[in-house]
Amino acid sequence: MTALHKLSNWPDKKLPWLILLLSAFCFEVTALYFQYAMGLEPCIMCIYQRTAMLGIFFAGLIGFLSNKHWFGRLLAFGIWGVSAIWGMLIAIEHVDLQTSTSFFTVCEIVPNFPSWLQLHEWIPSFFAATGDCGNIDWQFVGYSMPQWMTVIFGIYSVVVVFVFLLRIFYSRSV
Repeated sequence: MTALHKLSNWPDKKLPWLILLLSAFCFEVTALYFQYAMGLEPCIMCIYQRTAMLGIFFAGLIGFLSNKHWFGRLLAFGIWGVSAIWGMLIAIEHVDLQTSTSFFTVCEIVPNFPSWLQLHEWIPSFFAATGDCGNIDWQFVGYSMPQWMTVIFGIYSVVVVFVFLLRIFYSRSV
């Protein structure tokens, strides 16, 4: 059995889904640490990225709980893929806002969640946007927070596509 064939069987196991769940959980805890311990106020784009990471967390949870059922795996893959790609697109847009030289580049103040899912009103300590998208309040090795989030969501996106395609081609199932 080749290494790629072994990788294609990972979605049947709980451990890979647990790793996905725990990695997203760690990023959520880190975001809360930046907000509450370091005093960095999240902007609307940060909140959208936080929501996308929460989607990856739930994908890991669904995959962990239903790794033996094709529908659960398909749902987990779908949520993971949509969340990772959406998060990456939001992070790229956030980088553009931070690096724009235009005076008129601004971001919204209130999150644009659906009317039936007003997360910023239900859990404001987690979803309320209080910062400015253009501010670069934190950097690590020369990269701002949204630049790092572009890398992180990019990795999540590549991994979900790679594992899903391996699953389809080698295992002939989801």
